[in-house]
Amino acid sequence: MTIDSNTLFQNYFTDHKNYDEVLKSNNKINPNWDNLLSNLTKAGPEELISRQKEINWLMDENGVTYNVYNDPKGLHRAWDLSVIPFLIHDKEWQTIEKGLIQRAELLNLILKDIYGKRELIKNGIVPQEVLFAHRGFLRQCDQIQYNTSKNLLIHATDLARGPDGRMWVVNDRTEAPSGLGYALENRFALNKAAPNLFSGINVKQPSGFFQDYNQMLIDAAPKNVANPNIVILTSGPHNETYFEHAYMSSFLGYSLVKGNDLVVRNGKVWMKSLKELKQVHVILRRVDDAYMDPLELREDSYLGIAGILDVIRQKNVSIVNPIGSGVLENSGLIPFMNAISKYFLKEELLLPQIASWWCGQEKERDHVFKNIEKYVVKRIDRSNRESIYFCEFLDEAELNKLKEEILANPYRFVAQDKIKFSTAPDFIKDKLEPRKIMCRTFAIAKKDSYSIMPGGLVRVASEREDLRVSNQRGGVSKDFWIVTDKVQNHFHNYAWDNTFRNQVSDMNDLPSHTAENLFWSGRYLGRTLITSRLLRMCLNKMQSSQFDKSKDPSESLKIIFEAVTNITSTLPGFVGKGKEEVLKNPLKELNSLILDNFKMGSLAQTLGSFNNSYYTLRNLWSKDMWRVFDGIKKLWNKYDKTKEYSVSSLLKLLDSTTTRLIAFMGLIEESILVDQGLLLYFIGLQTEQASLTIEKCRSLIVAKYDEDLEYEMLEALLSSHESLNIYRYSYRSYLSVENVIKLVLLNDKYSRSLTYQLSRILKDIGKLPLPKGITDNSKCYNLIKEANQLISNSKIEQLLELDEHGAIRGNLDDLLSELSELLHQTSLSISDTYFNHSYQQTQLVNQNFPLQ
Repeated sequence: MTIDSNTLFQNYFTDHKNYDEVLKSNNKINPNWDNLLSNLTKAGPEELISRQKEINWLMDENGVTYNVYNDPKGLHRAWDLSVIPFLIHDKEWQTIEKGLIQRAELLNLILKDIYGKRELIKNGIVPQEVLFAHRGFLRQCDQIQYNTSKNLLIHATDLARGPDGRMWVVNDRTEAPSGLGYALENRFALNKAAPNLFSGINVKQPSGFFQDYNQMLIDAAPKNVANPNIVILTSGPHNETYFEHAYMSSFLGYSLVKGNDLVVRNGKVWMKSLKELKQVHVILRRVDDAYMDPLELREDSYLGIAGILDVIRQKNVSIVNPIGSGVLENSGLIPFMNAISKYFLKEELLLPQIASWWCGQEKERDHVFKNIEKYVVKRIDRSNRESIYFCEFLDEAELNKLKEEILANPYRFVAQDKIKFSTAPDFIKDKLEPRKIMCRTFAIAKKDSYSIMPGGLVRVASEREDLRVSNQRGGVSKDFWIVTDKVQNHFHNYAWDNTFRNQVSDMNDLPSHTAENLFWSGRYLGRTLITSRLLRMCLNKMQSSQFDKSKDPSESLKIIFEAVTNITSTLPGFVGKGKEEVLKNPLKELNSLILDNFKMGSLAQTLGSFNNSYYTLRNLWSKDMWRVFDGIKKLWNKYDKTKEYSVSSLLKLLDSTTTRLIAFMGLIEESILVDQGLLLYFIGLQTEQASLTIEKCRSLIVAKYDEDLEYEMLEALLSSHESLNIYRYSYRSYLSVENVIKLVLLNDKYSRSLTYQLSRILKDIGKLPLPKGITDNSKCYNLIKEANQLISNSKIEQLLELDEHGAIRGNLDDLLSELSELLHQTSLSISDTYFNHSYQQTQLVNQNFPLQ
């Protein structure tokens, strides 16, 4: 093929410096890329721009994110996928695949040896400091025997094209390898957004690999377990790859749990569900080694399960990968890998590695010091990701300081040749440009060997001359194609082995932490919607009364302002010390109440709380829900909390927010079954709605006002309650306190009335499974039953009675106060009964695990 001179390739070869995947050394195009380049040329720049926008939209709409720490753009950064895939022909891949299988097998043998016989140290193959000085070595894992024939069940390898044109090993990832979920989503997204790129190209599909992945988890269970309970352990939504944790949970159909969902009892691991403890047989962990057991490892960890190492020793649970496997993520091993391969496998390494010198040996250290400007120096472990020194960029003083640091602890450092990544085409500013790339591949234990994913995840440097390729540094990803001459089935078949059947999950399978987040999602959503409507009512009153901040607010507005502060609990606000000053510019306080996410009780803060609980549950929600919620976030991102917006601007925000929240609520029932946890969301939602109904009534209709002012308060209550139209339709009369109380508090047929809300909570709590050991009604059921009896026995005549001073409706206030307390106690009882996570255990002696 001749190089096309059109604009798509205009700047691609102008400054060719590195080995390029497309351009061969004789300036001919690599024939493996012919069909793809032909498809790209046929599409043209405009079509590729359109396809890239489609991919960006798809990733955004599906909520594919990667958490970048301390990112000014926010925690959940959208995952970037290039429209241009990376490809390798199957003929070359077969050689790479053999090397990956060999490497996975070799690392498996090393892992067994490190915590077993330690022949490598005894026979002088590997210096003991390379292993024992590595922070991933955990003496607590010594001599542990596992249920599986292989210790290393998942292995990820980072590959880059070396100067000889072969794929070189850059890194090994064995602790809790990430990237599988992103790789799968990349394939789905590119196939959907740019199917024309696949035209005439036979791309191998990863469906068989994921079937092997699922079977590996099933086979890892202890012996004689027919239907193992498999869970995915996450550290939570702030983890950089939390999207993948939730994605794989949803894709594989296994519960996503946090450490406090699990507890050790009687030598076994149990998951706390709503009804009882359920034994867990296999844990696919996404938590680092040292955090897995606060009893034996890091005492300050809240991410793991106290006592789990003892359960592993008894072979009552399997961990994928085993705790302690992080010791293999060890650049100090690289200089010795070929010798290890000869010792264990009696063969040379098939895949070349980066030339490396371990500084714990005097001869190698002297060599490094003499040629240090040529090398990249780093620690043997990943204790500090920033401690990577590109020595060619250091001045003399910095080099001397580095040498002193190496001399102080030489066994902790390794020097490596600077990696010259190969480049591959990426679509930049309407043209193809070369960018450095790194490939991540995955191996899964399968019987006596390993299954290799056909392809994987490709990361791309953000700039032409970037030395590092990393998502944390703003890199982009690519779909990774293995192309073959054989016709491939483009249908993705991810049906799991029919010999393994789990029962349909229900409430009893719900992890306690998931149940708690469902409950609080309902509460936060209810509070967000009601607060939004309340503030909208307040702003509408200001607008209709032609509010002028140069004049004192009307008496009715002052009461509404005070109600807003009391209902949102944003003291001092309009009622506390300095309220006179606040009333001089109430719009400033309302701006803060709406937009200040650091103000407790504000709409922005409540929305943020809902965001956290929602994001934790993202494996349960549908894509439509994510799109609606993402629309809310984008809407709010347009507003700057440091600015003071007009009444009309704030109303526009609240109208749009309210509409989207109602749409979101309508979609929730489509995502999960009532018996799978939706019931808890309903209980949380109704509890919050009932609580805020009480607070609104206490703030607006308990006090007695003159006729005109009382009318305004009744109208404000009904308006904020979205009940003004139903009142007029039902009563066809002038607003009266009696009829408002009947509608908002006592009507058992109206879904927004307090009586209806309390009866719904009672009904739903009655459907919750009784915890083991409780044969009668639960405490939370009895509390809400008391609340229902209290309101049903209330008489309208008594509620309308005024106190001796004629200032307040005392009986109404007493009723609302008592109901508020019963709701609060019900909520606490629900938490104590169903969400009481495993208790924290501590070590007798602090082992002082390093913080980095």
